[in-house]
Amino acid sequence: MIITMALLTQSIKGTQDTLPAKSYQNQYMEQSMLEIARNFGYHEIRTPVFEHTELFQRSVGDTTDVVQKEMYTFNDHAGRSITLKPEGTSGAVRAFIEHKQYAEVQPTKYYYDTDCFRYEKPQSGRLRHFHQFGIEVFGTPNMLADAEVIALGYDFLTDLGITEIELRINSVGCPECRRKHREALKDFLRPKYDQLCNTCKDRFDRNPMRILDCKSETCKELVQGAPMMLDYLCDDCRQAFEELKANLTSMGIEYTVDPGIVRGLDYYTKTAFEFVTTKIGAQGTVCGGGRYDHLVEELGGPPIPGVGFGLGIERLIMLMEANNVYFPEENKVDVFIAVMGDAAKAFGLKLCRELRLKGVVAEMDTLARNIKGQFKYADRLGARYTLVIGEDELAKGVVSLKDMAKSEQREIKIEDIYKEITK
Repeated sequence: MIITMALLTQSIKGTQDTLPAKSYQNQYMEQSMLEIARNFGYHEIRTPVFEHTELFQRSVGDTTDVVQKEMYTFNDHAGRSITLKPEGTSGAVRAFIEHKQYAEVQPTKYYYDTDCFRYEKPQSGRLRHFHQFGIEVFGTPNMLADAEVIALGYDFLTDLGITEIELRINSVGCPECRRKHREALKDFLRPKYDQLCNTCKDRFDRNPMRILDCKSETCKELVQGAPMMLDYLCDDCRQAFEELKANLTSMGIEYTVDPGIVRGLDYYTKTAFEFVTTKIGAQGTVCGGGRYDHLVEELGGPPIPGVGFGLGIERLIMLMEANNVYFPEENKVDVFIAVMGDAAKAFGLKLCRELRLKGVVAEMDTLARNIKGQFKYADRLGARYTLVIGEDELAKGVVSLKDMAKSEQREIKIEDIYKEITK
């Protein structure tokens, strides 16, 4: 395959560059995530960007679109099948098991901000390389943990200023009540089997519940009136769902019960939830998650329950822009040091470094511009102040300080520079 020079200077389809003019938005999001996660008692985990392919086949489920169509999988030089992570939970569970975190005092509470990769059709708010903020709690079957995870997501979104958002919850049951629902669903769909899309025909025997989540318009119509999981919940799952609703009510968090929520990954049990908005069109799910009580055991660990959520950062930034939510602007330059002459340049270099060491955002010209050009450059950088240093000023022990917003300029003593800039 021949790669032209034109392609070498273009990002791959489904990926994007974040330039400095926008990167402060990501930094603001990351800082907000870190603060709320710490307030809830979560600690960061970082896992590799790729894992053994079997990890995702066993955890995400080989009947899901993610595994069947969307994973970036390749063989490494040793012939091992490797996959770029399509979501964050599987890696967190693997690390939890490998490092025997289940032997520590429970619950274990993780958060992460990680790169994910899925080969799917790029569209608004959906990229092939994206970043996911995730929360995972291991070690408790109590619905208080589910409510806490949902509350964290709710508080994070609303603290950012997103108001047009709706929490939808459902229960997808346990293996026992799912077995009864599965048979009822297959009985309902059997007369319509020939009309299903090829993907759903493949799901019919292996995981018919996933048909309820098909994006095909034809399949959406065919499942209208299908048996819902809520009608087949066992006593334990029904009680857990009632506890979840009571906990959310106690927290003052409004919700809508949506029996159609299935979630796209096979490991979910009991709680399933989504935060949905209409602000970004068809791709309205901003955050989704739920409980996975058997995943740790299925991946080789002890029978430890878990619950969590995942949230796409790029989609969230788009939602914030659609809601006209204010992003704090990135820090501007506090002071630009303009110099005239070699002695002034030497002093300016020393001063610039001293100010930076004290936490002042300081800049100097590195293109040998004349004094007029240096002022223009300071203005383009958005500098709050410009310090003008020349041979005569140095001889008198002063510098000229210009307030760029007010266009006011005055002389100050060299020893007063830091005090004047920071007061």
